[in-house]
Parts: sequence; C-alpha cells; structure tokens
Amino acid sequence: MDSDLYQTLSMIVTQIFLGIYVVTLVELRQPKRVWLLRWIAMAVGLVVLQVALIALAGFKTFSQYQMLTLVTPYTLGTVWCSRYRKMRTVFSVANSAYVGCVAALNGFVAQMIFPTVPFLSLSVRIISMILLYLVLKRFGQTYRQMVRQLDSGWTLICLIPITTAELTLYIYHTYFYADPFPASVTMYGLLVVCACAYYLMYLFFERVAKENQAQHIAYLSSLQLSALQSRMDAVKATENTIRTERHNLRHRLQIAAEMVAQGDKAAALDFLSAAQKKLDDQKEMHWCRPPVLDAVFTSYFDQAQRQEIQVTARLSLSSDLPVDENELAIVLANALENAIYANMKLPSERREIYCRIVSTPSLMMEISNPCDEKVAFDDHGIPVARQQGHGLGMQSISNFCGKHGATCQFEHTDGRFRMTLVL
Repeated sequence: MDSDLYQTLSMIVTQIFLGIYVVTLVELRQPKRVWLLRWIAMAVGLVVLQVALIALAGFKTFSQYQMLTLVTPYTLGTVWCSRYRKMRTVFSVANSAYVGCVAALNGFVAQMIFPTVPFLSLSVRIISMILLYLVLKRFGQTYRQMVRQLDSGWTLICLIPITTAELTLYIYHTYFYADPFPASVTMYGLLVVCACAYYLMYLFFERVAKENQAQHIAYLSSLQLSALQSRMDAVKATENTIRTERHNLRHRLQIAAEMVAQGDKAAALDFLSAAQKKLDDQKEMHWCRPPVLDAVFTSYFDQAQRQEIQVTARLSLSSDLPVDENELAIVLANALENAIYANMKLPSERREIYCRIVSTPSLMMEISNPCDEKVAFDDHGIPVARQQGHGLGMQSISNFCGKHGATCQFEHTDGRFRMTLVL
C-alpha cells in the first residue's frame, strides 16, 4: 500500500479513537444531543480537511503542520461545545493527544522490529487505543468529578500532557528515522514520566474528592442538627404555651360555671369551645414517627410557611425504614430545600410544595413544586445546575440512589418540577 495512503488511514483511525476519548472525558453543553451532533460535524469536517491536505501536499508536510491545521481548531471546537470552558476542556483534549502518542509510538516501534509484517503498525495502534480506552473509562468518573469541583490550576495541569505530546512529536520527526532505537527510548521515557505525573494527579484528585466529601458530610450534619434544634425550639414553645393555658384553665372554668349559674348555657358552651380550640391549635405537631425525619419535615415546612409557601403533605412513614434514617433525612432535606428555593422565584399566590411519602409496601416519595424556569438534564436524567457550586443536593440524591439501588426520576412538565423516588 502507498505510504501516504497508509498514513492517512492510520490518521483517520486515530482520530476516531481520539474522538471517543474526548466524548468520554468532556461534558458537552445542554441539550447534549444537539451539541454532540455539532461536535461530530466539526470533527468530521476537520478530518476531511486533513485528508484533502494530505492528498495535495503529502503526509510528511501535513504532519509538520498538523498542530495548526488539526490540533488547534479541534481543541477550540471542543471548547466551544463543552459545558466547562477554557483550560479544563483543553486538558481533556491534551489527554487524548497523549493517548494518541502512546498508541502511535507502540505502532511505530512494532513495525520497526518486524518490518515485513503488513499493517502491523496500524494493528498495534488500534489494540493500544482499545486498552488505553479501558484505562480512561476506569478513571473517567473520578476525572469528571474533579472537573466539576476543581476551579483553578488547570493551566498548570495542562502543561504536563501538552509538553509531553509536543516533545514526543518533535523527537519522532527529528530523530526517529535517523536513529530509531535511542529516539524510541527517549520518547517512552517522556511518556512514562507523564504517566507518573498522571498518577500523582489522580492521588491529588482523590484527596480533593475526599475533602469535598468530608465538607459535604459536615454540611449535612450541621443541616441535621439545625433541623433537630428547630424541632426542639418548636416543642419548647408549644410546652410553654400549653403550661400557660393550663394555668388559666381554672379561671375559664369559673367563668363558664358563672355563665351556667346565670342560665346562659349556650354562651358557656361557646366559651369552652373557644378555649378548647385554642388548646388544640397549640398541640405539638408530629409529621411522622421517625424522629430525625420528623425534625426535617418540621424545619423545612416551617421555613416554607414563613415564605408564604402552601404545603400539602401526605406522609405515612413507619419507624421501620428500609434505609438508614439519617441518609433518608439528607435526601429529604436536599429535595425540600430545592423546592423552597424554586418557589422563592414565584409570586406568593403560586408558591406550593406537594410532598407524599409512604414506607409500605416499599418506600415511595414524591415531591413537586411549580417551576417556570427551563430545567436541563444530563445523560442520567439528573437536573444540571446553571451555576457552578450549585447542584450538590441533586448529586447527593443521585449518590443515595446509586448506593441503595433506588430508582429516582426527575421531570419538568406542565410548569411543575417533580422528583419521584422508589426504593
């Protein structure tokens, strides 16, 4: 096969795999399907352009200028389509370039050792890319979490794969054909150093993730303590009121007895009925049996009522729950907090929260509220926050479902946002 044709085929195969890597690492803008199609159109257009350049100028000339004709526009196009802009997306593209260098070098070295085996370089390159894809997929979730949480330092991090890829390409074009063995050793040395740097970054990312998790747990603990404190304050206020009413009961009975003595029984009954109603209004309100959940409901329903939000609650929770009460309380706190936040953007006459929960025969939960804003969802159907730093509540609910095998559905229809959870 003609050398330029073979190199062109290798380039096309490489770009297909690199495209898969980029889609694995980069979170595209919403709606994802639209932006994915735009990204694919951009990538295919660039590959077609490169094939045309190779046909006109030859592969050697193309390889010298591919940084300008392929890598740069490819990176800019990916940044344009990405949800997270600038250097964190550049880092994802640079990772793909690094993987491409590893696979290409493996193919070149294999062909150098066995020059008579046809298509060996391309075959080894494909096998290397498949194996490296499995590695990327293994660490992809951790990487995407860091993309969401790490706000600075991406420029410095980008220098590692970019510098490695540039030096590898420079050594290959300058020294590989003249003296392949030392050039190969040098390039592999660079790639190994970069791999070690990746491992150190992974340890750093893992540490950051643990710190964020610890902060999140501390926040949820403070949230739980706040709910319990609110519940205790409400109980104390109710007890004080009831104590006062009991103290006044003797006076009311004397007044009622005097009315009866005067023959005004109807007035006495009305007076006693009013006193009874006042006592009933001061009864301690319990939403459910589990104490922590009761505290959460009391705290957030009180917050909602203070914000003129109408609450409709239909709760049937037994003390015997299928999951830890504290974990379920966190889910409820996040869902109710989001519902209150969404209601605050509406006029008072439209504010409403509907909450229905049963624990038998299985735990089922539905929380809904009016919502006029457009809600974007990711590939897993989880609402996507419009601002960085938001959306931790939804992530917490999603983690709960993943841990316990629960099914959670979010939907925005007919002007209402609804969360349904079944365990």
